[in-house]
Amino acid sequence: MSEPVYHLALPVERASCAVFSSPHSGRDYRAAFPTPPRLSLEQLRSSEDAFVDEIFADAPAFGAPLLAARMPRACVDLNRAPDDLDPALIHGATRRFLNPRIAAGLGVIPRVVAEGRPIVDGKLPLAEAQRRLAAYYHPYHARLRGLLDESRARFGLAILYDCHSMPRDALASAPTVRGRRPNVVLGDRFGAACDRWLIDAATDIFAAAGFVVARNAPFAGGHITQAYGRPAAGVQALQIELDRSLYMDEARVEKLRGFGELRALVAGVAAELARIGPRPASIAAE
Repeated sequence: MSEPVYHLALPVERASCAVFSSPHSGRDYRAAFPTPPRLSLEQLRSSEDAFVDEIFADAPAFGAPLLAARMPRACVDLNRAPDDLDPALIHGATRRFLNPRIAAGLGVIPRVVAEGRPIVDGKLPLAEAQRRLAAYYHPYHARLRGLLDESRARFGLAILYDCHSMPRDALASAPTVRGRRPNVVLGDRFGAACDRWLIDAATDIFAAAGFVVARNAPFAGGHITQAYGRPAAGVQALQIELDRSLYMDEARVEKLRGFGELRALVAGVAAELARIGPRPASIAAE
């Protein structure tokens, strides 16, 4: 039997319509790069949402599945469209339209990691890009779609929490919240990926736990929230970005001493998020 290309933790019973997904926490670099790339492991991990899958690992205890990537983002980026191929990296790829992420080397097969450092020398054959998509990308998304379909069929609603982390430096340009820099950013693609009631509820839950919460700046949501968020069709998608400096040494990619406390705090948040269900129909005033 082949190695799994993702980790799926299922609850004993699906008691929640929520699905938690961590597409950038994969760290099996040996499987992803059997031939070592030009960068060190520490450099490769700079693009990883390190430990996010562990932070949300208690989600199944609250009745919701947790799907997490096994392959690292430096190998294949699950939060990009499958046709976001970079002509500067992939032989035979053509640019159909101006895409700033591809231009920056951040296509579905990334050319660079943080600070623009090239992952490999030269170009990759198109066949290698297609192999990674077939082996890693499509199975993850097929399972994610299946989990959301199961939630919608059982509960009449599916809520996707797309879980990520963000470098502290990325928050330098973030708008302050009551004079404080945010450490959680919720993204709903400016209302396109989920209804207002969901992001309002999530904001209140994180704020009640002591987090400083901003919305849609500097991160409004990526391919996953765009592709799956269909509020009118019963699928709500919300991106969650946690400040990495809360729980890890970003340069060393190591957990801070208070990691356990942060994980417990987020577990409480995840429990509340998992309890959110279909919004009760509003009653018109007489």
